[in-house]
Amino acid sequence: MSNLAVLPIVLPLLSAIILIFFNSNVKISRLLTKVFSLIGLAVAIYLFLYVDENGTVVLQTGDWIAPYGIILVVDMLAALLVLSTNLVAVGCAFYAPHAGLEKKEKYYFYPFFFFLITGVSGAFITGDLFNLFVFFEVLLMASYALIVLGGDRVQLRESMKYVLINVFSSMLFVTAVAFVYGAVGTVNMAQIAKRVAEVDQQGILTTIAFLLFFVFATKAALFPLYYWLPNSYIVPNPVISALFGALLTKVGIYSILRVFTLIFNQKLELTHDFFIWVAGLSMIFGVIGALSTNNIKLIVAYNIIPAIGYIIMGIGIFNQEALSGSIYYLMQDIIVKAALFLLVGVIAYVAGTSDLRKMGGLIHHYPVLGWLLFISAFVLAGIPPFSGFIGKLMLLDGAFRSDEVVIAVIALITSLLILYSIIKIFIHAFWGKKDEMKNLKPVSTKGLIAPVVFLISLTVILGVGAEYFYPITDSIAGYLLNPEVYIDSVLKE
Repeated sequence: MSNLAVLPIVLPLLSAIILIFFNSNVKISRLLTKVFSLIGLAVAIYLFLYVDENGTVVLQTGDWIAPYGIILVVDMLAALLVLSTNLVAVGCAFYAPHAGLEKKEKYYFYPFFFFLITGVSGAFITGDLFNLFVFFEVLLMASYALIVLGGDRVQLRESMKYVLINVFSSMLFVTAVAFVYGAVGTVNMAQIAKRVAEVDQQGILTTIAFLLFFVFATKAALFPLYYWLPNSYIVPNPVISALFGALLTKVGIYSILRVFTLIFNQKLELTHDFFIWVAGLSMIFGVIGALSTNNIKLIVAYNIIPAIGYIIMGIGIFNQEALSGSIYYLMQDIIVKAALFLLVGVIAYVAGTSDLRKMGGLIHHYPVLGWLLFISAFVLAGIPPFSGFIGKLMLLDGAFRSDEVVIAVIALITSLLILYSIIKIFIHAFWGKKDEMKNLKPVSTKGLIAPVVFLISLTVILGVGAEYFYPITDSIAGYLLNPEVYIDSVLKE
């Protein structure tokens, strides 16, 4: 059953290739996209359940044994993130036909959609650093195409910044991989981990670790490397913004989680203490950005940054409670960010503007939108019993167990400010008199609400059903703290 590991990569890749041939027929493309996304979700669910029951799935492609061949590794962490990715893909696939993409759909939107999912899934599953770089490039190439679809002037301006930053970080990434190979003679992550442990992570390896962190932090939009993200993520169509906001930064943070729990875990006083400082600053500056704008799309985009800060906080604290919190928060944030970007896309569409100062009284016309936003604010801020609360509770538990009181206080204050930043949208856009927006023209939201309800319902389930989901993330955290298990499963020792 090791061939299961390749399915999350092959299925979206084949879907993209098939959709190229149907590109001129928009109706068939839309239908096939929905079907393929549902098939991908079914496979992701089956793979998750199989790994949960039978343990890590390792595929040695071409029968080249590790560390000589290309290795795909689906452990519980990878399976969980692949499942989260496919849940987002389904929501976006059903939202897209109603999102005003008519001018973009004929420019291979749907093939690029699946190429992006291919790259993201491959990054979660690959077992070596070089192929992590390759899958990064696959998802980035797809994102370059998606961000410029439509060709508006603002898109082209922001896409130039987005492309240049990512090209530079990719250049550093491949350089860092070369340094790793020069230092330990392999790019297989399991064997790198084994050799780094044998030499007790010497100074040159710690330097390489910081270089890799810089690369991943740029892609994850951590402080101070987040300046490229907010405007780049709001200029495309809401579907594309949802894919970017939910998935792209999470691949960067996953890479940090994987590399610094498996490989570079000997010099915690240098690397992981540094992560805690970066986490705190990311929370502070991210939420300041969210509070400083009246653009509802920018508010959501800026809120990506403190969320990444919460996840890196758990990696920095590096105990089982904190790591479990990071994984729980990562899983739910993928879903809630997709829901929020789709939701504010609908709000901007019905209001005819993204500017809060020009909105008011929408609750009288679109009550469902208002209450979906209200619930999303509670999820994002971590109000019980929603999923954001469960992740943050575990993070705070881990922080206090390690006497990291300062970062815990920052996390609590940031949560309140995040809540205010989203509730501000509810107050200004939805409260008010029925006729406050005099030029408001009622528009149909058919097909736009259901995908948002689907994603937000998942975040509610993750909170209410925490009794079931917590043991999964807790076991993953314990697994990450024992890298020998990963090494033995790959190298068959």
